[in-house]
Amino acid sequence: MIKVEVTYALPHKQQIIAVEVAEGTTVFAAAEQSGIVGQFPELDLASAKMGVFGKAVPKPQQEVVKEGDRVEIYRPLIADPKEVRKARAAKVKAEKAAAKDA
Repeated sequence: MIKVEVTYALPHKQQIIAVEVAEGTTVFAAAEQSGIVGQFPELDLASAKMGVFGKAVPKPQQEVVKEGDRVEIYRPLIADPKEVRKARAAKVKAEKAAAKDA
């Protein structure tokens, strides 16, 4: 048996669950075995993106966890970071142009 942590966070609630799993357990199986869905009923593990220590795992049902790993379950993005940066840059550019004309 090995020890891993499974974590999930919402803006108002975060949870880290320590769980012992058999060697050879996948990232997905560790998340299932943690019982975290019981605390976050809206969480759909089958479609959730997952990672280990901040590094995305493209195939959580195939990637095996190691002793001490922290399995992270990610929420869907509410805004595309690239689009947010583009909008912010366009706003700054518009403000500079307006200040120059004034």
